[in-house]
Amino acid sequence: MPGPIVIVGAGQAGVQIAESLRHEKYGGPITLLGAEAHGPYNRPPLSKKWLLERGSTASLAIRGLEVLARRKIDLHTHSTVTAIDRGARVVHCADGNKYEYGGLALATGARLRVLPVPGAGLRGVLGLRTLDDSQQIGAALDDCVATSKPLVVIGGGFIGLEVAATARKRGIAVTVLEGLDRLMSRVVAPIVSEAAARLHRSHGVELVFGARVTELVGSGGAVRAVRMADGREYPAGCVVVGIGVEPEDTLARAAGLECDRGIVVDEHSRSSDPEIVAAGDCCARRLPGGTLLRLESVQNAVEQGMSAAATLLGHTRPVKAAPWFWSDQYDARLQMVGLSQGYDEVVTRGDVAQFAFSAFYFRAGRLLAVDSLNHAHYHMLGRRLLDRGLSPTPAQAADENFNLQSLLAP
Repeated sequence: MPGPIVIVGAGQAGVQIAESLRHEKYGGPITLLGAEAHGPYNRPPLSKKWLLERGSTASLAIRGLEVLARRKIDLHTHSTVTAIDRGARVVHCADGNKYEYGGLALATGARLRVLPVPGAGLRGVLGLRTLDDSQQIGAALDDCVATSKPLVVIGGGFIGLEVAATARKRGIAVTVLEGLDRLMSRVVAPIVSEAAARLHRSHGVELVFGARVTELVGSGGAVRAVRMADGREYPAGCVVVGIGVEPEDTLARAAGLECDRGIVVDEHSRSSDPEIVAAGDCCARRLPGGTLLRLESVQNAVEQGMSAAATLLGHTRPVKAAPWFWSDQYDARLQMVGLSQGYDEVVTRGDVAQFAFSAFYFRAGRLLAVDSLNHAHYHMLGRRLLDRGLSPTPAQAADENFNLQSLLAP
């Protein structure tokens, strides 16, 4: 594609697009526009190791600024894009700058869902998406330690549970309020949810299910408690809201691109405008059957970033690898591969009681996904099986004496 390439969003997907363009020998101008003050950084540690240790922000860097400069990737921080003029092929920024493009990539990520109750704007009510968010939560946890006040987490998904685990490592009392009847219920089977609940309870976390939060109660402008529909209150020195994210597709919608729970793209990361691609958390990929798939993971950002770069250059690199994801909670690692939606059978291999097992998801006898808790070998094996379109039977997956590795033999 002729002309300069502009990438909106300097996170994992944006950086991947830029680096893949250089890897594919594109020698033209690449402009990478990031709204934050920071250069590109890794987000997964923000709720885990970095939140606990709060070391140098440089340790989070995806690529150092000098590396980007050496590869002639022109990074602009503090650059919020406000409009796309598709006719003129120009993007406009809040600071008055504008950038012409021959090819445009959108890697705008996602934004936090807001808790729709009174008191959500009180001081000490925080969400986690950015490095600045993590720094604020870290400071709030410092205050909880100093004042012996508890943390309340609203939402029993990955981010909430990771923050809860980090807080417990610091000795802070933690309550997790989950509106549904189990943890991570949208993405894992009950047996995995139950294991996660036992893990957190064993570390002293109070779990409340079916929680209906009606108000965050403040004093002097700061949160002091979370009030429930039944009148119960949970004292809080800090509240972390982890109820998910929404795709940041506002810019794309305003530009007239097709959006449906994200910027709609095909298997080559191409949007409804053939001159514009999108990658990462901001987009929803249309599958062959017509359904839309939106994934929030580093691996998906990388895969779609490579695909988007190829499309910008007139090549084809469809996204095909099985999606995978991980979550660290205490000393346990949950690794997931594949898409388990629509499963009709789950079998396990390993020791569920000792938090060392894998759950294999099947539909009509065909493997869909594998969740592994402290069972890294079977996570890697699941990735290889799914990438090659291979499936054990449920009986084989559950049989410790059956060698699943044998299914990969030529």
